[in-house]
Amino acid sequence: MGDVEAIQGLVNYFAERGEMLPRPLSEIYENLRDYYVAEVDGRLVGCVALHINWSDLVEVKSLAVDEAWQNQGVGRELVEACLHEAKELGLNTVFALTLAPDFFERLGFVRGNVDELPRKVWVECYRCPKFPKCDEIAMLYRFDTEGTVS
Repeated sequence: MGDVEAIQGLVNYFAERGEMLPRPLSEIYENLRDYYVAEVDGRLVGCVALHINWSDLVEVKSLAVDEAWQNQGVGRELVEACLHEAKELGLNTVFALTLAPDFFERLGFVRGNVDELPRKVWVECYRCPKFPKCDEIAMLYRFDTEGTVS
């Protein structure tokens, strides 16, 4: 509970720059169990959420890393934690909507078509200032039936 305001501050810093969706405190509290955080010396330096959309679909969202800690593996560790949990839960497809597709490609995601994702994905899009002209790229990570990447 003590990380909520720090999560919001980090996410909304990048949202103000047009790099991600802003998150109100109420939404972070409601979805707090979705979040992973990275801390250094008790200070939050990164966060990410793993949000289940459907029985076989989960989203990595709100990935934000303090600028002083970027390119040091924090984002990678956060996304890998999400992938591990998705695999443990038996979810076959992980997706992210991002302006940084190269980062996700280095983690094994492939570019996809946002139009192919279920309408459930679009729920948040309606409140995005970029809607309906989204410039984010859909990135997909799929596990096969044995839990390995396909």
